[in-house]
Amino acid sequence: MLSPSRTVSSRLLRTGSWLPLWLGSVRNAASSLQKELIKKRELEKDELRPLYMDFQATTPMDPRVLDAMLPYQVNYYGNPHSRTHAYGWESESAMETARKQVADLIGADPREIIFTSGATESNNMAIKGVARFYQAKKRHVITTQTEHKCVLDSCRILESEGFSVTYLPVRTDGLLDLELLEASIRPDTSLVSVMTVNNEIGVKQPIKEIGKICRSKGVFFHTDAAQAIGKIPLNVSDWKIDLMSISGHKIYGPKGVGALYVRRRPRVRLEPLQNGGGQERGLRSGTVPTPLAVGLGAACSIAQQEMEYDHHRVSMLANRLVQKIMSEIPDVIMNGHPEQRYPGCVNLSFAYVEGESLLMALKDVALSSGSACTSASLEPSYVLRAIGADEDLAHSSIRFGIGRFTTEDEVDYTAEKCIQQVRRLREMSPLWEMVQEGIDLKSIKWTQH
Repeated sequence: MLSPSRTVSSRLLRTGSWLPLWLGSVRNAASSLQKELIKKRELEKDELRPLYMDFQATTPMDPRVLDAMLPYQVNYYGNPHSRTHAYGWESESAMETARKQVADLIGADPREIIFTSGATESNNMAIKGVARFYQAKKRHVITTQTEHKCVLDSCRILESEGFSVTYLPVRTDGLLDLELLEASIRPDTSLVSVMTVNNEIGVKQPIKEIGKICRSKGVFFHTDAAQAIGKIPLNVSDWKIDLMSISGHKIYGPKGVGALYVRRRPRVRLEPLQNGGGQERGLRSGTVPTPLAVGLGAACSIAQQEMEYDHHRVSMLANRLVQKIMSEIPDVIMNGHPEQRYPGCVNLSFAYVEGESLLMALKDVALSSGSACTSASLEPSYVLRAIGADEDLAHSSIRFGIGRFTTEDEVDYTAEKCIQQVRRLREMSPLWEMVQEGIDLKSIKWTQH
């Protein structure tokens, strides 16, 4: 008896219907090959790479961090959880040194630091872990509408499990209303989660005051500090923070590693997301990658030593960029609070210019129109919508990220190119022409055809 595949093949051969199928597959293969060749040609072009001005998406690794990591990639490759020989002991020693370096940066005890794969995992662990552990008595969580996607999505998962979640609005300057927060806390509230520095508009929330409110109400307080750690001073004890998420690649460390600070006194209990060998106090099973942990520790140590200098320099460069652009172009809005902010994150809206068009025009500068985690979406930024920005202004925003390795020349070049391209795009815009003629666009009743 013929197999089904042989029967189908025979039928195709007899009828001649194999020809379109064969031609289609050849066409698809040729198209894929053509795309790969174009991509390869573009990558092989001997052209200068764009200037990097997207430090909120990721940071280049500091060479000193790489120097610290290399021995543990090559020579000291033992499993840090192997307790019976020198290979394990030396890796464990390096891991614990790194744990202390992370703890020292935020004023914590090294035993309170749990290594993770990054801030997304840390946020998931903190929010889901606390909510699920205390769900017998408390089933309410509070966060804000401007949190990172992984925080908002974790809260939506909890909602699907029957938890109640309050998404607090923020003011037009991006800051949380503390009275509204206090009024929102209920007897069954287990956790409040508010990010320290916003990844899109750079607004710095009043974390110390939020910590006091939460402690007085007997509610755990979690903050996503991925954009803040190593850039502004943080102290988990003084600020009464119970859980804090940390990312390696936002502070000139390696990608694929982060940490979660979990307070020991008063003790915070979590239900682990993954189970196994019981590493990391049983909260995060799995072998800790020693080279990555060492890299995170080194990045934290360097940040602690150079934070003041870096902050001063980044502030100077950010002021230079904003002043150059705003002195030359009218109708530019800085999104977020003008002072309560991390200066290295500058989010500007250019009225009457489409943000994506401006990004394409500035192809020799690596910039973003919002969070790298949601940049594939053409929807306007939910953070800008949350602070009350009009949809057209939300669509016209560009995020400029300035960091440790940004130079004055790069800032000047970016400002000049931005000024030049905004003027060019506005000259092509009928809306800009109408505004120049004194027409109030909001008074026009647009019709669809």
